[in-house]
Amino acid sequence: MDEPRISSGDALASLVDGPAFPRYRPRRWRRSEPLRSLVRETNLVPSNFVLPLFVVPGEGVRRPVPALPGVAQTSPDEAVRDAREAWDLGVPAVLLFGVPERKDPHGRSGLDRQGVVPQAIRRLKDALPDLAVLADVCLCEYTDHGHCGVIVGEQVDNDATLPLLAEMAVVFAEAGADVVAPSDMMDGRVAAIRAALDDAGYSHVAILSYAVKYASAFYGPFRHAAENAPAFGDRRGYQMDPANAREAVREAFLDVREGADGLIVKPAGLCLDVIARVKEATGWPVVGYQVSGEYAMIHAAAERGWLDGDRALWEAALAIRRAGADAIITYAARTLARACGTQRFEQGKQVDARDDAPLAVGGRTGNRRPRRRAAGDSAGHHRASAGRRHPA
Repeated sequence: MDEPRISSGDALASLVDGPAFPRYRPRRWRRSEPLRSLVRETNLVPSNFVLPLFVVPGEGVRRPVPALPGVAQTSPDEAVRDAREAWDLGVPAVLLFGVPERKDPHGRSGLDRQGVVPQAIRRLKDALPDLAVLADVCLCEYTDHGHCGVIVGEQVDNDATLPLLAEMAVVFAEAGADVVAPSDMMDGRVAAIRAALDDAGYSHVAILSYAVKYASAFYGPFRHAAENAPAFGDRRGYQMDPANAREAVREAFLDVREGADGLIVKPAGLCLDVIARVKEATGWPVVGYQVSGEYAMIHAAAERGWLDGDRALWEAALAIRRAGADAIITYAARTLARACGTQRFEQGKQVDARDDAPLAVGGRTGNRRPRRRAAGDSAGHHRASAGRRHPA
């Protein structure tokens, strides 16, 4: 006899009509970390993370980015050092952004086979053959006007931009990139890139498309790192309106039909609803990009002692994963990977707002000794400290 099937509606009804307090006490599963871990719905592991790297020409170059604490522009040899550190922590992938010396109206330096990104790809693959190397495909880092396509008159010419994006993707694939990630938001770019890669013999190279990229104020620190702020106007003519969610699903389906192997949603922390919608609608791999402004805000608050920066980064990453993202591009990849290894946060010692621990994000720390905890609260007797709500 077949097992009875229970629909989600039936399950919801059973919860509504099911046991209530005091028969049902949700805190029974919250009494200790081992119990919490048994029923934890979302976990973070180092393989969830992708580390962005900003590469510049030269050797031995490391220029910190003031707007992005802990992030630097690095020459290819220094990028290898950062990638190796991440790899040793269990982070399987990096995402490369080029910062060239020469810029022109058509971004030709981005098509140079001896350019900074191809050089970095080759160095990374020589040093770490199994590292997954992703390369951002866009013209904005390479154009003197800072826009993501060819300018005709005062507009970005969509169709004139596509061949340049396709050529750039092939150049990166030739250098050894495993994945190309077009971030330009031109219509039809995925199809153009897929055709060019296949024609050049790189059918194995994946396309991780920035399918949903909103025109966001939260990209500001990135533009300092990539040196790609528009010289005039803005990018709202091709990036998405932050007010639109249904459009995001349409954009995602367009890219899937054109040949995208995965989809990026950014800014991830502000678009948890969109991540969930895109994942549910397409079933495709979805990557959330925790953008520079989201990362920098946590740093700024931590530096002022307003919150625990490490825990805030952890919670933000958990939220992105919980929404449905398969992976997260984040400048905190190494910090988070270390936390996975040491079980620093929710998967480790119990902490609350009065506990002070060193902040990997570089904030102020106190010298207070952590409070001692009771071994465990009984289900029927709640200690005030264990049930305290932290100020939001």
